[in-house]
Amino acid sequence: MSRRHFVKHLAGASAMAGTAALMGNSIQAQAEEMRKNQKSAILLWMGGGPSTIDIWDLKPGAATGGEFRPISTTGDMQICEHMPLTAKQMHHLSIVRSMSTREADHNRGRYYMHTGFVPNPNIEHPGYGSVIAHELFSQREDLAIPPFVSIGGASTGPGFLGMAWAPFSVTSNGRIRNLEMKLEEKRLLQRMAALDVIETGFINRTRGSAASEHQKVLKKTLDLMTSEQMEAFRVEKEPEEMKEMYGTNGFGQGCLLARRLVEAGVPFIEVDLGGWDNHGGIFPTLADTKLPQLDKAMGALTADLEQRGLLENTAIIWMGEFGRTPRINAGAGRDHWARSWSCVVGGAGIKGGLAVGATSSDGMAVETEPFSAEDLMATVCKGLGISLETTYTSKNGRPMKIAAGGKLIRELIA
Repeated sequence: MSRRHFVKHLAGASAMAGTAALMGNSIQAQAEEMRKNQKSAILLWMGGGPSTIDIWDLKPGAATGGEFRPISTTGDMQICEHMPLTAKQMHHLSIVRSMSTREADHNRGRYYMHTGFVPNPNIEHPGYGSVIAHELFSQREDLAIPPFVSIGGASTGPGFLGMAWAPFSVTSNGRIRNLEMKLEEKRLLQRMAALDVIETGFINRTRGSAASEHQKVLKKTLDLMTSEQMEAFRVEKEPEEMKEMYGTNGFGQGCLLARRLVEAGVPFIEVDLGGWDNHGGIFPTLADTKLPQLDKAMGALTADLEQRGLLENTAIIWMGEFGRTPRINAGAGRDHWARSWSCVVGGAGIKGGLAVGATSSDGMAVETEPFSAEDLMATVCKGLGISLETTYTSKNGRPMKIAAGGKLIRELIA
């Protein structure tokens, strides 16, 4: 089932949104109770391969060190001078400086970091969001919003878990495409009843899983459009000072929307910030554009989650598909580099304030125990209370351990 198909049904259900709006706004009243024991995760995805040697693992004085200076943080580490707001929150976050992977191609690296598996033409593995949504959704009986929301980007799909666990894509301001399409409620219900008869008959003839998956997705769509939880998408209702705190750009508002979705009980949200493939002119690009945008949103998100009592149950994961070369190229840029780079995690019981692992003085090599995408994913799952013994069976009958059997990063487990 395609995303277009899903959105088509979503548009058809839009006429019921007005009714939903009249059901009152009780999200705030429910949020306090909902967030007590519910775990969630927010992935800040840095598409393009961010230069972690210039952000989280600076090498001042080295020929590979670049232009930026390190600054102190509230944790036991220093980070880039262009990240001052995030520096104040680093006691909640930890840097894994000894990430070492083998996928330095954008598509392969994106797949690997999202799934914990290298691409294989014979199987499509589920991504982070689908796995975590699948494991945590059973604890959210009242959740009408899809359990995996992707903001500002398409993310990675559900693989063999099926379309019911696919990312639900929205824009950074929470807008769902075609939502404004009008249809009278009576006609909508007639259409849905007719469709249900057709689909149920089709499913009963054992025509494979696609039809039943379609029926599940359609039911979720209708549940969403008639739910007061739709209010969670209305970022525009936040106070102006809150919008400003996160940054009024797409990524900032996307992070603010992510916080609202955590409050509503959504298990997994991914927020996309692309534009890190800086093969040329990297330093002004980072200093003037990318890092201020990242710093404001990431700092605000961490502080806001903590102040609302949500951070202890919400994992924050910051990563891209790989790092960038310590060597600065002729165009004053850095190229693809997967051998030694950094990711950041925190929240949900994961220890903050630490810099785990180390690279050489020039950043060319990992000098401590290396960690992989599988290890990072296993550590996040552990923080979220998901058993690492969980095993899926792919459509071809092959058993697969969650997080590809990765090992825990012990320093981060409380």
